[in-house]
Order: sequence, then structure tokens, then C-alpha cells
Amino acid sequence: MTIRVLLADDQALIRAGFRMIIDSEPGFEVVAEAGDGREAVDLARTARADVVLMDIRMPRMDGLEATRRIGADDNLAGVRVLVLTTFENDDNVVLALQAGASGFLGKSVPPEDLLHAIRVVASGEALLSPKATRGLVSRFLSTLRPEGADRSTTLGLLTEREREILVLVAHGLSNDDIAERLHVSPLTAKTHVNRAMTKLNVRDRAQLVVLAYQSGLVRQGDPLPEA
Repeated sequence: MTIRVLLADDQALIRAGFRMIIDSEPGFEVVAEAGDGREAVDLARTARADVVLMDIRMPRMDGLEATRRIGADDNLAGVRVLVLTTFENDDNVVLALQAGASGFLGKSVPPEDLLHAIRVVASGEALLSPKATRGLVSRFLSTLRPEGADRSTTLGLLTEREREILVLVAHGLSNDDIAERLHVSPLTAKTHVNRAMTKLNVRDRAQLVVLAYQSGLVRQGDPLPEA
């Protein structure tokens, strides 16, 4: 099955480079290009893309607002957004998570990492496993204030095991990591994660992480629970 990609970046040269890499790989196809956020939202609705590779800083509408609008459109529920960012200094990362982004990518990544990231996001997972991204998520999500009773009450929908797994997801563990830690199969770990997403009405792991921090279930500096 071909993964259909929409490129959203205001720099034509960057789009051309990404297009060359993506179109040269079997199973990938760039179906459209957008030069600003407003165009990206429009093309997401018409080009039938699976993944939008979204720059943050663009004219007319930035990538954060475009990501928010894509995430809020029920007709685009299957579209995943992979945000282009600089890990060390982009203070908009937490906003992108809240807007519904499924992952982050540096513009200088090697081609194989770009393709891997697109595969991960297209599969419905969030790009939260690499160490750099794990540290990024922890650092920026620490700026979130817990949202109080509403979020805590929502967590009451989860079983004890699902809450345990939510904590591990928030620490950046993959399904395989969780399975090894809890002595269950990767499929069982994935099933628990999916059930938690369904109960909490979130679309992917990235939003699970946001909710874990917003509810106060996980706080900056919390150690990984003992196995």
C-alpha cells in the first residue's frame, strides 16, 4: 500500500529535496505541495494524503494552526501530521502536540530517518521513541499546567493496567519496550494502548502523552516506575 504524502513548506527548495527522497522510495508518493498553512489544510482535504509533512513557520497560516484545523476536521481523521522542527530551540513543539501533531522531525535528518518517520506516523503511531524526541517531549511538556479535575476524572475511565501503561507511554516507551517491561506480548501492550486512546478519545500516542502531563499523572522529573 502506497503512503501518500503532502509537503507543506514555504521554501520550494526544501520541498523539492523532500520530494526527491520520498518519490524515489517504493511505497511512497508525494501527492501535493503547499507553500503555506492555509493551502496545506485545503490540500489535505482534496489530495487524500495519509501524512502531512508540516513546517511550522509559514505565511498566511502557520503550521500550528494548520495542524489544529486538520486535527479538528472529522473528515480528516485519518490524516497524520509530522511537524518539521529544530529540537533544541523550538518552543512551539508543545503547541504542536496539543494541536494534534503525531511526531517531530528535524529538517537536517538523513533520508532514511525521514522515510522511517513517515512510516511510523502513517501506521498510526507517534514518533516518540527516539532518545532525542523523548527528551524533547519531556522538556517541553513540563511547561504544561495540569488541567485539574476534568482530566483527572477522565483518567478514571482507565483500568489500573491502562493507567500503568499510560505512564510508560508518557515516558517515551514503545510498545516493544512496554511489553518487555511488563512481561506481556507486544500485541497485548498495543491493545492496552489502543483501548486507552479509545476511552480517552485521543487519536494517537502523542495526545496520550499530552493528557498524561495535563492531568498531573506524570510530572517533569518523575523517574520511570520500577519494573
